[in-house]
Amino acid sequence: MPRSYVGWFRLVAVAEALSWAGLLVAMAFKYGLGMPLGVTVMGWIHGIVFTAYVLVTLVVFSPLRWRFWVLVLALVASVPPLATVWFERWANKRGLLELRDSEEPTFWGRVGYVLRELN
Repeated sequence: MPRSYVGWFRLVAVAEALSWAGLLVAMAFKYGLGMPLGVTVMGWIHGIVFTAYVLVTLVVFSPLRWRFWVLVLALVASVPPLATVWFERWANKRGLLELRDSEEPTFWGRVGYVLRELN
């Protein structure tokens, strides 16, 4: 099991791409051979993994200190088939999948501060 933000992000990004591919194969069976059960099963699996990718992306963008446009790109990558793997490789090449030290609070740290101040 992954033990870091980067590990979880990579795992879910690859799983999302694989579930997309599985759904595309199931759709070929449904419309080419008239076998709809695969779409039902793979649709559920892909939906769960897609949701996990979105949630993990929203969790890791703050500790990884991504800019807003990188977060948007990561979320948009979940829509086209296999684009999450492309995004993961792109982000890795640019050093965006490394934890960086900074004195500045993270996004979720700021949200927590604002919520504490409101109470």
